[in-house]
Amino acid sequence: MQTKLIKIDADDPNKEDMREAAEIIRSGGLVAFPTETVYGLGANALDPEASKRIYAAKGRPSDNPLIVHICRFEELLSIAKEVPPQAEKLADAFWPGPLTMIVWKNEKVPYETTGGMDTVAIRMPNHPVALALIDESGCMIAAPSANTSGKPSPTEAGHVALDLDGKIPMILDGGPVGIGIESTIIDLTEKVPMILRPGYITKEMLEEVLGEEVRIDPGIIASDSTKKPKAPGMKYKHYAPKADLVLVEGEQEAVVAEINALVREKQAAGLKVGVVATDETESLYQADYVVTIGARSDEDAIARHLYKILREFDDWNVDAIYSESFSTPRIGQAIMNRLMKAAGHQVIHV
Repeated sequence: MQTKLIKIDADDPNKEDMREAAEIIRSGGLVAFPTETVYGLGANALDPEASKRIYAAKGRPSDNPLIVHICRFEELLSIAKEVPPQAEKLADAFWPGPLTMIVWKNEKVPYETTGGMDTVAIRMPNHPVALALIDESGCMIAAPSANTSGKPSPTEAGHVALDLDGKIPMILDGGPVGIGIESTIIDLTEKVPMILRPGYITKEMLEEVLGEEVRIDPGIIASDSTKKPKAPGMKYKHYAPKADLVLVEGEQEAVVAEINALVREKQAAGLKVGVVATDETESLYQADYVVTIGARSDEDAIARHLYKILREFDDWNVDAIYSESFSTPRIGQAIMNRLMKAAGHQVIHV
């Protein structure tokens, strides 16, 4: 299969290009497209065969649910068995935007889309290309990240092409994404709403809108559960570069000393080593490749650069990667959640 890569103006998508992409979706095919979080790999959410094609293209486990992307709230009403009272409040506050809600599904949504679950994950993306594609196709679009399963999520169209060229008919290139980490996922099927994946929308933001307690699933930072995953990415190693990644936590001076010692040890064994640093520490490391993720005070930049940096280490064919930890005040939990999964929960405390 030849993959068509189309550059598209995010602020003014070309109507002919969008019509062509929409026709692929309607006919059961796959289109990669930009959202405000990461690039998604889209197919008709209500077509079980189309959902199967997503799993096949990504090499994704079939019990890992897909997120259904919509462009108007009424579409949630059409596929939910029941709509919890919190859903409308959250939609008013955060949609379109990086928030995914889990509700009980009705019979319209095939189990191929929900990974065999009786619940469905739904969000309304805040990106003109994504919204135009959903609207033009007339389909709700199931879309996980547009990458090979387990690899760092794509924040540019080039990342999608590296993983999926020749496997899908079309990639819409709308430029780099804005946020760079996936949406927050909140489960509204329990008595107390629960965050299953942290993201740009924080616990505090959700509680302020809902006026009630929101819990955080303990598995977010802890090791992966053996239970059936209720939300995308809960069970499996995700976002991982090819090289072994280890996080080092502690006071800055101790972290730098520990990482440099580990780097020397690996280099003595003839290995090529990379380090994920910050603007404050970049000059303190002696690895083969030292990449700054941004200033510690700029959480948005850290989130935006994370996956791109992990992919750069793949390009450089490093053998091992060491990273500082990023327990920043606002979205640090979301950043650490992604890093912990990428590292397979390998952490050194100093």
